Amino acid sequence: MLPMRTSPPFRADHVGSLLRPDNLLAAREDLAAGRITAGQLREIEDEAIAAVVAMQRDVGLQSATDGEFRRASWHMDFIYQIGGVSKAPGNLAVKFHNPGGDIEFTPAALHVASKIKLDKTIFGEDFGYLQSVAGPGVTPKLTIPSPNMVHYRGGPAAIDPAVYPDIEEFWADLAAAYADEVTRLGEMGCTYLQFDDTSLAYLNDPAQRAEIAARGEDAEHLHLRYIAQVNNSLATKPAGMAVTTHLCRGNFRSSWAASGGYDFVAEALFNDLNVDGFFLEFDDERSGTFEPLRFVPPGKMVVLGLVTTKSGTLEDPDDLKRRIDAAAKYVPIDQLALSGQCGFSSTVEGNTLTYDQQVAKLELIVSVAHDVWG
Repeated sequence: MLPMRTSPPFRADHVGSLLRPDNLLAAREDLAAGRITAGQLREIEDEAIAAVVAMQRDVGLQSATDGEFRRASWHMDFIYQIGGVSKAPGNLAVKFHNPGGDIEFTPAALHVASKIKLDKTIFGEDFGYLQSVAGPGVTPKLTIPSPNMVHYRGGPAAIDPAVYPDIEEFWADLAAAYADEVTRLGEMGCTYLQFDDTSLAYLNDPAQRAEIAARGEDAEHLHLRYIAQVNNSLATKPAGMAVTTHLCRGNFRSSWAASGGYDFVAEALFNDLNVDGFFLEFDDERSGTFEPLRFVPPGKMVVLGLVTTKSGTLEDPDDLKRRIDAAAKYVPIDQLALSGQCGFSSTVEGNTLTYDQQVAKLELIVSVAHDVWG
């Protein structure tokens, strides 16, 4: 058997978000209604985060997140704190699908109304608290949206042409802001950072590419721009910081937004994206086959998202092991690891499973990883 890893990503890992406890959901409602203060909400968040970090440690994970408990959504809470980005009137409408029908996710729209810059270390205080409760032997992991999400959600229409008459200036400022954020997090001692990026997975779906083309962009090559954007954002990444990216096709109340294997982006993605590992969604047929993994070069880790977070039904351990073996036909098994296919609660609403089912999923991931890798 291969040894367990001592640096991220780990053989048993998870994407990041976790189901919010009922008292935390109630507290958010109380804040909105003016029944408690922001300071009181933060105290409740602190207690909930300390408990969920302890849970991650108890199930045997080597890394821990704060479950994204202080956020309403995995990406917009970060994006709105970037200097130059503001909420815009109206909503973005994103259609999600599930076996029972379609639902819509409608976050507020965004607008780039002034030059992009970093005014503060976004989630810096939150990460500091996570560090304080992680405990020995547990690596604190911070998840943030990829810079590509600032563009993919709104497209060129969200960028004021008077501010950025040349789109290349927008990309340069966005990369500089992200590079600043990465540097600041490194100075805080962050050794495990994850860029969450649905865009590079969505672009595998011909229907998504058609939407991009309809708004006047080069849908056949946008993934190359996005890969370059992440690389520019990581150009000054501190030594000792492992960076992964998570690609999925949407995760909102156990529903999804896109389909298609990784074939369209695979060769450029795996060879050119300068990250240490890829968290890849592989929990059902919508994700395609393992064949695109043949492009993964030596030294890059692939965290197989074989355990679904969209339902509480527990996978069979032997089935998971067989699927790991199948993936190992395309990339060496020492470059593989195991996780859930996405977070359990990408938005505050969460997926349709219970806390106990969530814990059982994480325990399963740890158990199977131990059996496969030692």
